[in-house]
Amino acid sequence: MFVDEAKIRVKAGNGGNGCVAFRREKFVPRGGPSGGDGGRGGDVVMESSEKHNTLVHFRFNPEYKAERGRHGEGSNRTGREGEAVILKVPVGTIVHDELTGELVHDFSGPDERVIIARGGRGGRGNARFATSTHQAPREHEEGFPGEERVLRLELKLLADVGLVGFPNAGKSTLISRISAARPKIADYPFTTLQPNLGVVVVGEPPDEFSFVVADIPGLIEGASEGAGLGTQFLRHIERTRLLVHLVDVSDASGRPDPTKDYEVITNELANFGAGLDAKPTVVVASKIDIANPDKLAKLKRYCKRKKLELFAISAVTGEGVEEVKQEMAKRVDQLAASR
Repeated sequence: MFVDEAKIRVKAGNGGNGCVAFRREKFVPRGGPSGGDGGRGGDVVMESSEKHNTLVHFRFNPEYKAERGRHGEGSNRTGREGEAVILKVPVGTIVHDELTGELVHDFSGPDERVIIARGGRGGRGNARFATSTHQAPREHEEGFPGEERVLRLELKLLADVGLVGFPNAGKSTLISRISAARPKIADYPFTTLQPNLGVVVVGEPPDEFSFVVADIPGLIEGASEGAGLGTQFLRHIERTRLLVHLVDVSDASGRPDPTKDYEVITNELANFGAGLDAKPTVVVASKIDIANPDKLAKLKRYCKRKKLELFAISAVTGEGVEEVKQEMAKRVDQLAASR
């Protein structure tokens, strides 16, 4: 199950109460106040981990509470601090405060650690209130409450290249040819219901170059407004550096005009915003092993008129795949160097 959104409630531990106590020991006359401070409450900490790929563990357990601090004790003993709660999230998780909309943190790398709710301070014991004129105080403080927040977690995949296009355009087959990813492949639309990631390696050690490709589930007209779960899929393209737009030039899709297919998806990217339509794009004519020559010729003329570089591939036979793979590597390398 791929879960890329979750809402959780976190509560840091309350501080322990300060203690009211007086020394009553043999040979210690007028021992005075000896109440210790309460312990600090535990924090709620969030940490990014490469071992987690989804937010599903938050979907079924949405509330987290850290331990409260222990109360102070006599003989000036401070209470023990509460244990912190550590929550693991996938790299690429964005944390927002649900009530204010504030961005709490963007986990863009592994092993990042952030305190998202701080534990309350422990209250002071009566020994803290002793003065030269007030030598037997009975005042003390209760522990301060820990922070409590409702957080919205959103996962956006971190990939260098995003494969986009209509359903059944050949994206899953392509990613299975160029990487070790093994997504579900079938001859019907919406086979892919969740994004898939694959690592592509080009060259030989020690000069090899690797990058991450995301197979985004098929988009349709109206995707930017939620049609076909479009908004859930489009967010995963936001962080990619390069888009590879696959256009089916066979008759299997049932759509007569490949140029219209390209324009529909491009318009949906523009309507979604986040600069998706401005990203560098490589256009790929897919399924050329069963291509309609008229469709392929029309797409070539369109790309030439629009000054778009076009590659023709068959992910089934492997024709043209290596050229596209090398182009992806070259573009990603250039884009990474220019940042």
